[in-house]
Amino acid sequence: MSSQLSQEVEKIVPEDIINTLQSAYKVFKGEQDQLDDLLKNGSALLRKASQRFTTTQLIVGIAVVAGIAVFAAAKAAEASTDEQ
Repeated sequence: MSSQLSQEVEKIVPEDIINTLQSAYKVFKGEQDQLDDLLKNGSALLRKASQRFTTTQLIVGIAVVAGIAVFAAAKAAEASTDEQ
């Protein structure tokens, strides 16, 4: 039974982490159109990681992703205000 459970857990591959970090870097550089990719990649990474996390680790992970999203949204709003 234990071996079945471990087979169902999706593995985090380096590409998951790289895609999330690349999207985050592009958003921080001011490319607001990359925010959707950041949220998509970040949530996919968090979903895979949540299968291995404890409840506390999962809550902290969600808080980090939410914090990054809020910061990115504020930066995007600031950039759009500067353009006007």
